[in-house]
Amino acid sequence: MTLSKFSIHGVRGAALLAGTMLSSTAFAQAQRAPAAAAPVVRAPAVQAPAVPAAPVRTIRSLRVEGSQRIEPDTVLSYTKLRIGIPYTPETLDQAIKDLYASDLLADVAIEGAETGDIIVRVRENPIINRVVLEGNKRLKDDKITKEIKLAPRQIFTRTAVRADVARIIELYRRQGRFAARVEPKMVMLDQNRVDVIFEVSEGAKSKVRQINILGNEVFSDSQLRGEMYTKESRPWRIFSSATSYDEDRMAADQQKLRQFYLTEGYADFRVISAVAELTPDKEDFIITYVVEEGARYKFDDVKVESAIRDFDNAALTKTLPMKKGDWYNAKLVEDTIDQLSEYAGLFGYAFTDVRPDYVPDREKHTMAITFVLNEANRTYVEKINITGNTQTQDRVIRREFRVAEGDAFNAFLIKRSQDRINSLGYFQDKFEIDRTEGSSPDRIVLGANVEEKSTGELTLSAGFSSLERFIIQASIRQRNFRGKGQDLQASVNYSTYQKSVELGFTEPYLFDKNIALGGTLFRRDLNSFNFLGTGRNSLYSQVSTGGQIVASVPLTEFWTLSGRYQLSQDNVGLDQGTYFTNGVCDPLKAGRYLCDSIGNRLTSMVGGNLIFDNLNNRLRPSRGQRLVTGLDFAGLGGDVRFARIRGDFDKYWNVGGFILSAGVEGGYIHSLQKRAGEGIDPVRIVDRFYLGEPQFRGFDIRGVGPRIQRQQYTGSVAGGDQTLVTARDQTLNDPLGGKAYYLGKIELEPPLGSGIAELGLRPSIFIQAGALFGVTRPRPTLAFEQARSADGTLQFNKDGSPSLLPFSSPIRTSDGLQVYNNQFTDGSGQPAIRQTTCSVGYATTVGGTCLGGEPNTVAINTTQPFLEQFLGDSAKPRLSIGIGVNWNSPFGPLRIDLAKALLSQPGDDKKLITFNVGTQF
Repeated sequence: MTLSKFSIHGVRGAALLAGTMLSSTAFAQAQRAPAAAAPVVRAPAVQAPAVPAAPVRTIRSLRVEGSQRIEPDTVLSYTKLRIGIPYTPETLDQAIKDLYASDLLADVAIEGAETGDIIVRVRENPIINRVVLEGNKRLKDDKITKEIKLAPRQIFTRTAVRADVARIIELYRRQGRFAARVEPKMVMLDQNRVDVIFEVSEGAKSKVRQINILGNEVFSDSQLRGEMYTKESRPWRIFSSATSYDEDRMAADQQKLRQFYLTEGYADFRVISAVAELTPDKEDFIITYVVEEGARYKFDDVKVESAIRDFDNAALTKTLPMKKGDWYNAKLVEDTIDQLSEYAGLFGYAFTDVRPDYVPDREKHTMAITFVLNEANRTYVEKINITGNTQTQDRVIRREFRVAEGDAFNAFLIKRSQDRINSLGYFQDKFEIDRTEGSSPDRIVLGANVEEKSTGELTLSAGFSSLERFIIQASIRQRNFRGKGQDLQASVNYSTYQKSVELGFTEPYLFDKNIALGGTLFRRDLNSFNFLGTGRNSLYSQVSTGGQIVASVPLTEFWTLSGRYQLSQDNVGLDQGTYFTNGVCDPLKAGRYLCDSIGNRLTSMVGGNLIFDNLNNRLRPSRGQRLVTGLDFAGLGGDVRFARIRGDFDKYWNVGGFILSAGVEGGYIHSLQKRAGEGIDPVRIVDRFYLGEPQFRGFDIRGVGPRIQRQQYTGSVAGGDQTLVTARDQTLNDPLGGKAYYLGKIELEPPLGSGIAELGLRPSIFIQAGALFGVTRPRPTLAFEQARSADGTLQFNKDGSPSLLPFSSPIRTSDGLQVYNNQFTDGSGQPAIRQTTCSVGYATTVGGTCLGGEPNTVAINTTQPFLEQFLGDSAKPRLSIGIGVNWNSPFGPLRIDLAKALLSQPGDDKKLITFNVGTQF
């Protein structure tokens, strides 16, 4: 095989060369023939020189030589040569051109012009065996091959190669790689076959090095650059795609400049020229705009003239946002046109033509505008077409429409229908309902052309969370089960402090009625924890097994009423090896407040929610609000009785691309049972509210609200150097929860460039305030006596604090039997002590027969003094501020928050950085 490089001029040169050679031969033969007389012109004194006429011969025989795959008749069909017809050198020359134009042949020659026995010698173009791309990394093979024309088993031509080279270079230019080069090569194979190789040198992405603006006087270069899509290449824009040169983006930038100036009142602004120059190294572009700003205009008289008789021109004029004397603003004019169109749509006029008539006064620099509403017919919905849904049933989409066929057109209801379909999450983002004219001017056809996306979710993931450490999740969910809009899900979660299994099903339209019914079965094993040292320690466990049934019915378009019933068996326990002594919960180890909470209880609870929701999208809202108020009552049977109320309100605004959200929530729980004793809150510790990470950033998990802190004393009474250990890692911190809480937040998501958006990043800044409070102060676990000297006076440490004595108490079994220390001699002859319930002698079993007569001493348990404090039970607000980022990373969703607590109360547990990987947020 032979590897050869070819020039892009090869085909044209070969054709012209062959034509020239043949024409020269024919012309030489013609010169030997007798000359014919030339015609006489009007001036008799001057005659044109005689031009010899070319001889005309007849084709006596005609054959093709050299063809292999192509039939000779096929070759001749591309020419006008036939046996018996006359021919001239021009005829033969044209035949050669026609054969080259067929793109079937690599070489053509004609012989026998002198005798009339014509032989057409040809060499066929080879067949392409394969097309190979080398050096392309930024553009994958499949992206290039679908754009080029050459393919295996096609006929190879240099024209096609040149065209494909141009196409590949154009693909790279669309990516901003103007330094890209493509060198075509071919490898000759046997049987007249070739391999075509495109060697690609991609080059660096051409950036915009500099943007120059000439002619601007009112606004600075930097301010105008900020309005453009294209940005100058700078190190801090490494992830932005806006720094690469793009011709379409440059055209859009000119429009952006015009929009900016028109918004600021410069009605005569224009871009005189826009030039992009490639630097000599072909790596960067320098863009230069020449602009003419013109004068700034103000609004003159602004009014509305409506040909629709239902509208009052004077009343509409009063609603216009611009007034005479205001600076002219083209964006305000466009918004006014939209508002008037929507206003007309509310009255059923779907195709209202709102046309602004501009009357500029170039001397006074004013702009008078008349908004003309042309006459229109009241419109009715003729038909609703739903297309593109292959899995989702028509009725699932149709039931989200707020208008039906035959109804009067209403722009507000159409927009609401669009928002409801978007909120399903079954179709493409930013779905829109198309509007087309119907069979008559007063009819409209609504079209829902949907693009379905996957609604099934199969998740097998592992991650790490600052809340729950290592996490393993497995879940399967179908949000559009059988195409009926039903939600079916099953999940398993396993982490260090939480394990759960849950099965759920929801039918959103029961019996095709607008009633949702769903149910859930669950088993949840939650381990609460506290901090001691640098680690977290399991505190109490809560195992809940039960189920819940939920039903909801809409009251209006935006109001929904839902009810639920839940039955669960809750078992709250403590680790016996850690917090129990002789089978009994030890308040000295666990705290009296925890010992009072353990037990097994049945909860039968009924509740309901009243919901207002007009969000434009429930998954990623950018406009609207949502209010949820709920009331739960436990006591419909079971062991637990309480009433709980909660409220949650969120509102979203889209302000120039910024998504601003504000939210507030709160709750209160009241026990309907009598208090079990002094210092014991009738609301169980597992039913109370908790506040902290992740809902309150800037504080640790359960880091806000009432808690018990226990700090040990070191040193001795005799030395008078007892000191309280206040280090955080040596403080026992037990959150108790609260019966009331509130939490508010304000969050702002800035608009992102396409480069950051493609990375799946969603940054935000936020501020939060809230509190948790209202629990009964627990009884002290233990009171330590102050030491006294021999004369009975109270003793104090050197720092002035009281000296506290250790607490000693007799050890008893779970049955209340006194435990004694029995001295004996072990097998090695050494004295030892063993415990028994015998006051004299020793018994091998508890309560067994005592053998021996030696008296025993009472066993004593000694607890070193500590300080136990009840902290954090305050309604005063805690305040935090920070920034956060959501990232749909390749290894799962990730959320990072950096938050600083500005206001806190004693005992609150603050945290600066939190992150979660592998969990939903």
